[in-house]
Amino acid sequence: MKDKKQRRGNDRRNQRKNDRSKDRRKETETVETEENNFVFGYHASVEALQAGRGNKLFMQEDARGDKIEQLKALAKEQAVPVKWVPKQKLDTLSDGGVHQGIVLGITPYEYLSLEDLLAKNTSEAAPFLLILDSLEDPHNFGSILRTADASGVSGVIIPKHRSVGITPVVTKASTGAVEYVPIARVTNLAQSIKQLKDAGYWIFGTDMEGTDYRQWKVEGPIALIIGNEGKGMSAGLKKEVDEMLTIPMTGHVQSLNAGVAAGLLMYEVFRKRSEL
Repeated sequence: MKDKKQRRGNDRRNQRKNDRSKDRRKETETVETEENNFVFGYHASVEALQAGRGNKLFMQEDARGDKIEQLKALAKEQAVPVKWVPKQKLDTLSDGGVHQGIVLGITPYEYLSLEDLLAKNTSEAAPFLLILDSLEDPHNFGSILRTADASGVSGVIIPKHRSVGITPVVTKASTGAVEYVPIARVTNLAQSIKQLKDAGYWIFGTDMEGTDYRQWKVEGPIALIIGNEGKGMSAGLKKEVDEMLTIPMTGHVQSLNAGVAAGLLMYEVFRKRSEL
């Protein structure tokens, strides 16, 4: 009898734990959805409006100047209502970000599937894709998107889980490049890499040991994996890589910031392909 009561007690405790876990997951999903509904700052707001994603523009009640007038005109063109609010309201909407007196309510970002991304690049003779392996820092992600747009990267692939998505901070750090660089969000990166190989892509990774990036052969369809800021590339993805690249360093640090390394490699592809 005592054992049955103990089992029932354990079952109730386990059920409460499961319920709390579900509540936390729902709360996280809600926060992610809500924060994805706003961008802030001048450049990010302009690009989102021009892309037709704006639905309400919030501006600081005492804001003045040419940029404010340009935004008002653009919002009017897009039939987006403008609301003048106190700075405190903008601080709340931007979660304390540097909003420059401007926050734009937007429709949620629409990620591509891998199939859509590949189809989008069929007209390119040598598409160049970035694969971000569980990148967590939104500033890094935004910086990478900004450089990807500037250097002609064909698209970016990110995982759905344990990775930063398109948030207001990412959008602002990208200075609006998020509206121009196609981004696919996938469930399994390893399977996606196999699909890329089947489609004729050569897969490259980054590591302390490998081919000097200056000897990198960049002809044809290629995809480059950039690892997590702290852990680097996951072991599972390393098995799928055709060739590892390394960036020689003579200083005391062991690795470069993910955004800096990605930028250097993106421009190496841009430089070499410009010379072909």
